[in-house]
Amino acid sequence: MAGNVIIRPLGEDEREAWNPLWDGYLAFYKSALAQEITDLAWSRFHDPDEPLFALGGYIDGRLLGIAHYLFHRSTWAHNRYCYLEDLFVAEEARGNGLGRALIEEVYRKAEAAGASRVYWLTQSGNTQARALYDKVADNLGFIQYRKVL
Repeated sequence: MAGNVIIRPLGEDEREAWNPLWDGYLAFYKSALAQEITDLAWSRFHDPDEPLFALGGYIDGRLLGIAHYLFHRSTWAHNRYCYLEDLFVAEEARGNGLGRALIEEVYRKAEAAGASRVYWLTQSGNTQARALYDKVADNLGFIQYRKVL
């Protein structure tokens, strides 16, 4: 991995550095959200009563990657699960191990919280990310169905 890499929770004062990564993530998935939803997500990351968390991936002090994750109960296990909801690395930092470092930190956070699994979704055509995912987790072959209400 090039440069000095640090993975840590995002601070409340890092919104301006987070915004372009969040925008890049949404653009990658051809999505748009109302500003109030983005604002709500940011506030939830910093609310101790919310089970939603944000990590930043920094190379040489510059925020170049983000991971958002949450914990939830399951009907299939005693322990909670950890859902890695969003993972994004700036294009200029891809291939340097930052995505892997973010995933591994989510694994550590989940284990420390007593979660019994970490899981996430991605699009089948997201080949660059899937090359990493195939190295750090198992693809169980599930297909997601969704109805927007």
